[in-house]
Amino acid sequence: MNRETELSLIDELLALKANNAAFLDESVARNPTSHYACAERFGKEQKHIFRRVPIIAAHSSELDGPDAFITRGLSGLPVLITRDQSGQVHTFINVCRHRGTRLVDDLEGCKHRFSCPYHAWTYDSTGDLIAAPHFEQGFGEEQKSKLGLSRLECVERYGFIWVLPAENVQLDLDVYLEGIDDDLESLSIDQMAIAECHTETRKANWKILVEGGIEAYHFRVAHRTTIGPHFENNLSSYRQFGPHLRSILPRTSMADLGSEAHDKWRLRDHANVLYTVFPTSQLLVQQDHIVWISQEPISVGETRLRLATLVPQCRLADEAHWKRNHAITTATLLEDFDIGESIQAGVGSGANDSMLFGRFEGALDKFNCTVDRYLNV
Repeated sequence: MNRETELSLIDELLALKANNAAFLDESVARNPTSHYACAERFGKEQKHIFRRVPIIAAHSSELDGPDAFITRGLSGLPVLITRDQSGQVHTFINVCRHRGTRLVDDLEGCKHRFSCPYHAWTYDSTGDLIAAPHFEQGFGEEQKSKLGLSRLECVERYGFIWVLPAENVQLDLDVYLEGIDDDLESLSIDQMAIAECHTETRKANWKILVEGGIEAYHFRVAHRTTIGPHFENNLSSYRQFGPHLRSILPRTSMADLGSEAHDKWRLRDHANVLYTVFPTSQLLVQQDHIVWISQEPISVGETRLRLATLVPQCRLADEAHWKRNHAITTATLLEDFDIGESIQAGVGSGANDSMLFGRFEGALDKFNCTVDRYLNV
């Protein structure tokens, strides 16, 4: 974000603090609990959201150099991401074009050829079929040039690899990120690398897990033994940029800024800045690093999560510092995920027919309205 925006956000929160006020929406909102438990609706989300919008699939540093590759689950698809010898990134469905077995089992590595474990059909890092035993004898009328791996559109930008997990849909990242693109550029994520990573699967709907991070109402209760004492009680703000959100979660230290000159104020020193990059990534911006929270919705009630601590490449050797920070953030997020599983169980109880969002929880309503818009409901 630019300097003017940074200072205005601090001023806004300081004014709210001084007036013992909160950042409020116009009215209370509700969201049907069926939206978190309906398998049919999840299928629509898969079709109209996860397969139709750009998804952050990897950080650029995960493909470190020519012939690097990684495999991921993305929007219900097995995906292979490669970097060819010229440095170009490619994304494919990780399935052999012969009989459909998974082509690559390894999570990551470095190779310029990928040979199918079933019949040894072999592809290069650009997805072309370059060899197949007895091809001329058995597949004489077929053309190897038409049997390359199924390709997905991808773009490398802002330090991430963005993938569109659908065929015949154009990836226009400029339009999709309009309004939030300058903020992403200013974070210099392309100059970072992953220092620590944690993955796990939770029995909770993906939307419940997103909602858990975009309000500060729960901080002093749910995080009372971790970060709660260091953050303001139920004070936060947010802005929406198309389908994306930017939330500001101030620490108690922000209240002391009044004694410092404006030109010394730095938002990241006194608040967590959380970017919810719709639909399944959140970037938790802290003082000297960023935690990338990535979701892979598996079913209506199950989500795989990956927490990656991104740090400046020039400071990767500061291992103890990053391990300590990663442990603090992970412990805090696990508290949110525990509650998320509890909420999912509560949804199944039938006790409530809707979720109730207070006026200071407006970001949750905006997020769910965005989901509804993509589903045309």
